[in-house]
Amino acid sequence: MRLFDRPIRMGTLAVIALLQACPAWAQGRPDYPNKPVHLLVGFAAGGGNDLFARLIGQKLSENVGQPVVIENKPGAGGRLAVEYAMGQPADGYTLVVGATGQMAIASAIYPKLPYHPTRTFRPLTMIASFPLILAGPMNDTIKSVKDLVAWAKANPQSSNYATSSPAFTITTELFKLKTGMPAQAIPYKSSNEMMLSIAGGQTLFAIADGPPTVPLVLGGKVRALAVTGSVRSSELPDVPSMAEVGLPEVNIGLWSGAFVRGETPPPIAGRLETELRRALADEGVRQKLKAMAVNPGGGPGDEFRAVVDGDIKLFSGIVQAANLKFED
Repeated sequence: MRLFDRPIRMGTLAVIALLQACPAWAQGRPDYPNKPVHLLVGFAAGGGNDLFARLIGQKLSENVGQPVVIENKPGAGGRLAVEYAMGQPADGYTLVVGATGQMAIASAIYPKLPYHPTRTFRPLTMIASFPLILAGPMNDTIKSVKDLVAWAKANPQSSNYATSSPAFTITTELFKLKTGMPAQAIPYKSSNEMMLSIAGGQTLFAIADGPPTVPLVLGGKVRALAVTGSVRSSELPDVPSMAEVGLPEVNIGLWSGAFVRGETPPPIAGRLETELRRALADEGVRQKLKAMAVNPGGGPGDEFRAVVDGDIKLFSGIVQAANLKFED
């Protein structure tokens, strides 16, 4: 018997070591994923987040050998999809493409929000990020940020701005705080309507995302005055950044990323993070994202978590400083 004691003990130790090195095996999940993975999008088909999901979903499917099903669940500014995900099993088969608005901004402005983006969920990786564009009218009076601020201060009763989401409102209110200019918010249903209102003379200016803004700028319908942050946009290389015009604090950009329920077993969440980052490292995927005028992501989940938590703090501070109120 003693002849076999040592081999048996060594074999047992080897199995234990293998299980410790491969936690997914230890939890009985060596074959994840073995069925379709669902990717929830809180906005209608055709929008930016939907396009991100379909691009990443296709590459993720190729990498893991299982279908990735895109489910659009629009409503409540994207929050409907997040709340739906909360009710799904924490098994790694339901992911959320979460945007700044439904995650960080919602956490900053809605006290009764039923979820927290970095506690209820685990951030896996950022998919894309992009700056916002300050646009004004095409006239001979306002050709720069300095001109806009001076005109608004001289004409406070006529100074207004278009907005269609809390993200744009918060960014514009930060711009107002840093410049001291007055402006009344005028609500619209979409950023495209916002830009058209400037072109039509109904509003003075707006800060919005690139896709609806850049074509009107290039078409000479509105004038791009600045880009948020410290780096110029590749789409509008002649437009200065906010840092260049003396407003480095107006550094708000938007992002979209992948999230999974926080209770998901670490081996599965880790596999998802690895595969998503691998998908985003693909040069074809990165080129397609750049063609959408966004900066490709793909960094570590912990890095993305820090961005989300930092933005919640940033937005909360602006909301408090500007005394903003939003209806849930």
